[in-house]
Amino acid sequence: MKKTALNKRVQYFSDGRESVTDVERSGRPATSRTEENISKICQIVHENRQLTVRSIAEQVNINRETVRKILTEDLDMRKLCAKIVPKELTEEQKQRRVIICQDLLERQDDILGHIITCDETWVYQYDPETKRQIAQWKTANSP
Repeated sequence: MKKTALNKRVQYFSDGRESVTDVERSGRPATSRTEENISKICQIVHENRQLTVRSIAEQVNINRETVRKILTEDLDMRKLCAKIVPKELTEEQKQRRVIICQDLLERQDDILGHIITCDETWVYQYDPETKRQIAQWKTANSP
């Protein structure tokens, strides 16, 4: 401890102060982590869940670390990477599947005895170049 700081402490206690903890001071109020910015970031993320913290920070014009804290602490979100992203099939894809099924039914041989089925849910696979391209922000209760 420097001599000037020590002299200041001695002066405090000689004036009658009994506590060693600092006196509460009015500090600078938080201007970035407001309800308005939290709602803006929530709306931006719900429009496009694949945005990075940097791009969100540029849109809202606040610090990246503040955006990260808003996403993780206030909105309780985290980045999730998945190999296969479920996607709704287009009408063309649905029609193609119907045609394939009709062709299989019209065949004369016993091909249906060799087909294994499991679920009626269809998943369209998308192979991106990197995992980062498919990473999405997710809340604890979102699918």
